Amino acid sequence: MTEEKKNTGQEDLQKENPDTKDTEETAQKAEKEKAAEQTGKTAEDQSQGADNAEQKESAEDKSAENEPGRDDGSAKTGKSFFGRKKEDKEKQALQQKVDDLQDRLRRQMAEFDNYRKRTDKEKEQMFSMGERNVIEKMLPIIDNFERGFDTVSDEEKDDAFVTGMKKIYSQMVKQLTDMGVKPIEAVGKEFDPNYHNAVMQVDSDQYDSGVVAQELQKGYLYHDSVIRHSMVAVTK
Repeated sequence: MTEEKKNTGQEDLQKENPDTKDTEETAQKAEKEKAAEQTGKTAEDQSQGADNAEQKESAEDKSAENEPGRDDGSAKTGKSFFGRKKEDKEKQALQQKVDDLQDRLRRQMAEFDNYRKRTDKEKEQMFSMGERNVIEKMLPIIDNFERGFDTVSDEEKDDAFVTGMKKIYSQMVKQLTDMGVKPIEAVGKEFDPNYHNAVMQVDSDQYDSGVVAQELQKGYLYHDSVIRHSMVAVTK
């Protein structure tokens, strides 16, 4: 009974206010159309966004393919072509600088080695010249000792003074020998102008012609070079 009254009341209300029903239906229809329109627009925007993203990705891929010198290494490291090119130039410049320094070092070491050898040779030559001059001045003293010993008689050989002079002479000869000085063999040797200085010719039954028969002054060698020629007499 109550339900029937309620329905009857609604029917009576609708009959009394027919415009109210139409207004509600129009509002509901408008809301449905608006919701449908928003749903369609959202779907269209999402579709358009997906298309734009796909187009952007495709453009980036094409740009990467067309970019010169672009490879997988640059994509992995994140470095651009120009960045890697600049880095390669810097490495080449550093390597060139290292090569130049090494070459300069080798040249300076070679120059220093040549300088050392040259100075050592000059020092050796200067020392040799100084030593040679001293030896040349000592040789006449040796000659005088030998001439003095030749004049000593047999009775005076054991004299203390003569013995002392012989010891001094022996000591000087030893020093010359240690310095590389040695006498030139002359008597009995074939005449050699490289070592002998012939000042006279003599007759000799003991030696053949062209052989040194007598030594007038002893000659000496200094490190295998003649420091003084032997003064000799050669057999005719």
